[in-house]
Amino acid sequence: MAKVSSGNTAEKARPNKLCEDSDDEKLNLKIDSLQTKKTTPAFIYILTFFAALGGFLFGYDTGVISGAMILLRNAFNLSSVWQELIVSVTIGAAAIFALVGGFLNDRLGRRPVIMIASLIFTLGSICMGIAKDKFALLSGRIVVGAGIGLTSTTIPMYLAECSPSYARGSLVSTNIAMVAFGQFMANVVDGIFGADTQNGWRYMLALGCVPSLMQFIGFMFMPETPRWLIITEKEEKARRVLQSMRGQLDIEDEFESIKSTCTEIKQQQASRAHKPIFIQMLQTPAIRRALIVGCSLQIFQQVAGINTVMYYSATIIRMSGVKSDEAAIWLSAVTAAVNFLFTLLGLFLVEKIGRRPLTLGSLMGAIVSLAWLAVGFHLSALNTPPIDLVETSTAESHCARYRICNDCRRDLNCGFCYVDAGDAVANSSCLPTSYDNPWLATQGRCNSSELPGAITWAYDYCPTQYSWMPMVGLVLYLVFFAPGMGPMPWTINSEIYPLWARSVGTAVSTFTNWAFNLAVSMSFISLTETLTRYGTFWLYACLAFLGAIILAMILPETKGKTLEEVEGLFARSWMGEGPPVNYNTKTVQYVHIRGLNRDGRESELESPE
Repeated sequence: MAKVSSGNTAEKARPNKLCEDSDDEKLNLKIDSLQTKKTTPAFIYILTFFAALGGFLFGYDTGVISGAMILLRNAFNLSSVWQELIVSVTIGAAAIFALVGGFLNDRLGRRPVIMIASLIFTLGSICMGIAKDKFALLSGRIVVGAGIGLTSTTIPMYLAECSPSYARGSLVSTNIAMVAFGQFMANVVDGIFGADTQNGWRYMLALGCVPSLMQFIGFMFMPETPRWLIITEKEEKARRVLQSMRGQLDIEDEFESIKSTCTEIKQQQASRAHKPIFIQMLQTPAIRRALIVGCSLQIFQQVAGINTVMYYSATIIRMSGVKSDEAAIWLSAVTAAVNFLFTLLGLFLVEKIGRRPLTLGSLMGAIVSLAWLAVGFHLSALNTPPIDLVETSTAESHCARYRICNDCRRDLNCGFCYVDAGDAVANSSCLPTSYDNPWLATQGRCNSSELPGAITWAYDYCPTQYSWMPMVGLVLYLVFFAPGMGPMPWTINSEIYPLWARSVGTAVSTFTNWAFNLAVSMSFISLTETLTRYGTFWLYACLAFLGAIILAMILPETKGKTLEEVEGLFARSWMGEGPPVNYNTKTVQYVHIRGLNRDGRESELESPE
């Protein structure tokens, strides 16, 4: 009997064991399903769209002014000084209002600042569209710059605080993708209205009010960020907003994490209320290191030459043999489209490979492309066509002493006039021109906007067999720069500061970007005169290489971490003692499974993300 009983017990034990194994497998499958199932609510995408319209406005304005300037120059008889002023005053205003945006974000919140910025941009666009003189136009440019400065500080921060950690990189980078899309659409608008020499520029500039009004109307229905609501003691509203942003009711872990951080911030601010936040940031080693990283990213984005490459794109296209202004405008739209498409690639890669490898890889590719551009310009300069004709009417001009095209082209008061004989250059001469109006010669056969036959006026380039090299370099540069160094400085800056320092830190880094943007843009012509074109691009390549070395030493990985977890990445000094920082460390996520385990207790399972 005992044996039989024992046998029956053993037989019964086997299915029980199988059931337990089966239950374990089902439980593991359930855990895996919960870990991998990360769906982003549609509301977050709608919020991102309306927020990223600010990036579109920035891109549209910077892109549209280059095409509109051709018409504005004739409409208001603008000198070169006024042309430079109309472009640079917007950058200067953006830099100043980036700092103002940091102050307003702490006082008013993120949402009101974005709405104010959209109204300011609308006002500036209308002011430019109805401008009666160059002073009204300049005023409109300043107003638009103020709106751009506010949005460039606020929108990346707003998106970072609203996004879930697993999608934050791609959602924040959407803002920069919209900048590239705005530049592309600006070129399309320039091409459409470029034929209207009378009022085309008015349509180009005034159309900027359409997306800014869309943003204002959209944000009437968008919420404030949960973190700002909690810090201002509106916890119940913050809870409801966070639930709508995550698409689920169970947000207690994230809510309590944010609330705990905000409580610590209030305690710290109470003890240091007499000190400005910027001073507190400098006196706190971890935050000081974060600020250095953020500002370094913005500096090296600009000194890598992105704005000068985009500025120089029209000349590079003309060097490739495109002589029609209309064709050049549409080809500029093609380069802007390349920039946009590869920025979209960055949205896909940022959460796949991480911020750090994407940034460093992008910068290394930009260095190679800048070197290619420098070599292309150098070969073009070495293989420049000779000047074989001195026209009688210009014999007394100082331009007549030049014997090769490159020397003639480097003189801002001279230009190259030649007969395009297919693969050869014939009857070439160096003719005087005006610095304020270099689009035709002041004397000689190229003294007309309607040149007969194959006569060609080249005031800013020399025809050469190596003209394809700079064009290839331009495309390569955008292919490498757009996915990484384009969006990553903005994305990373929106993540690395604690809540109490986020507005000021983002404002300071944004101001740094605009300041170096202005410095690089204003020094470009002087550098090309002093160092030559190829020397200038070698300089940008060297500065970008220096940036790659520095960023490789100080840039952490923030992929997959909550904003509260990112703060700990800067706790250890870069050169200090202690365990090395593992930039690829994954966070530990607690997954709660409702139900009872075999011991009758509620299950609480810990699993790495």
